Amino acid sequence: MNMAVHDMAKKVFGITNFFAGICFFSVMLLIVLNIFMRKLFNLPIMGTFELVGLLTATGIGFSLAFCEMNNGNVAMSILTDRLNAKTQAIIEIFVSLISLFFWFVVAWRLFVNGSSSFKSGWVSSTASLPIYPFIFLLFFNVLCLCFVVVLKLLLSFNSAFALFNKERVSQ
Repeated sequence: MNMAVHDMAKKVFGITNFFAGICFFSVMLLIVLNIFMRKLFNLPIMGTFELVGLLTATGIGFSLAFCEMNNGNVAMSILTDRLNAKTQAIIEIFVSLISLFFWFVVAWRLFVNGSSSFKSGWVSSTASLPIYPFIFLLFFNVLCLCFVVVLKLLLSFNSAFALFNKERVSQ
């Protein structure tokens, strides 16, 4: 994989991770403000529950690609650590392909759901916020995750080809 692409992706997904932090900070601020407004003035912020849910989902979406880029996910390597390098490379390619397929289907369904939400004018029940911008943000972020999985898949292919070529040259 080209290191310039890898470095650029790390910077871009670092920015999306920053937006995730803004979402989570906003959730914290909203909850604290709602508590104070409710206790001090008996005036709760309408739609707090909805906003917390939407901002949390958006924050998780913004952090997906960064987390995958930095291997921040759970990897169950206890079984594969005992296998040889070629077998590990093949398993990694297979798992990456399954992951890419899964996340691509998720992105596709988010796009369909966002389009449907936009056409129908679906809004949240209390705050009457349109839902489609949040769905399309999730769609964009899952596409970013797919991009990272493709980058890792290319890296896995390079690693596997290097291992197989090394074995063929040594024979």
